[in-house]
Amino acid sequence: MKHIFACAALAALPAHADMIAGDHIGNLPPADVVFLGEVHDNPAHHDIQAQAIAAIGPKALVFEMLTAQQAAAMPDSLPLKDDLRILLDWDSSGWPDFAMYYPLFTAAPDAAVFGAGLPRDVARAAMGQPLDQVFAGDAARFGLTADLPADQQEAREELQARAHCDALPQDLLPAMVAIQRLRDAMLADAALRAVEQTGGPVVVITGTGHARTDWGAPHLLAQAAPDLGILSVGQFEIAVEDTPPYDYWTVTDPHPRPDPCAAFR
Repeated sequence: MKHIFACAALAALPAHADMIAGDHIGNLPPADVVFLGEVHDNPAHHDIQAQAIAAIGPKALVFEMLTAQQAAAMPDSLPLKDDLRILLDWDSSGWPDFAMYYPLFTAAPDAAVFGAGLPRDVARAAMGQPLDQVFAGDAARFGLTADLPADQQEAREELQARAHCDALPQDLLPAMVAIQRLRDAMLADAALRAVEQTGGPVVVITGTGHARTDWGAPHLLAQAAPDLGILSVGQFEIAVEDTPPYDYWTVTDPHPRPDPCAAFR
């Protein structure tokens, strides 16, 4: 039955990317795994994610924001917001206000919760180390034993430079790309385990950059488990000029925030 559902989901997936309005997010085609991207501190993006989760009715939620250890601490019954925030030690995690994330839990209160977050000590250990030595899963299955094509490596280093306000030393950029690859693999690995343990559907909550279908977690998951139906939704705050690497994408108003690059000027 699971294989039949996967085939049906694959047949239903879009042949090309489409922009959709946020209030249409509940009409996504079925899939085994749905990646829902976000700009982390944008409340509108979390509202859209919550609508999608409620419509999908996932058996499992995978969070980039939670480590496996944090997810393992989840009780059988969903706690109240402040109780869950304290249980997860959210305030020391560095992620935005938990009030934006709690509705994602309440949208699927019976869903199993999986953590795909990269612990800080693992991130430190990964700097300069072969990825297959720090990834706990099957590194080859998730593409971590091979070098990236030169053009992709260059493009990803340029993205990392811009994301860090062009303030990083050039020789640090390859390590930053490696960390992103590790995060992508952890998301894909957690999503696959969630499908295997629950039967799906599974929703993955992550940054829009990790939800890319060309080289992000959806791509790695498709390589590791080609029979799965996979769907990815990116969320942006500015109009996208070219067709972005997502099955669907939304554009919302930007969330007011200080200029993150001001400190580097």
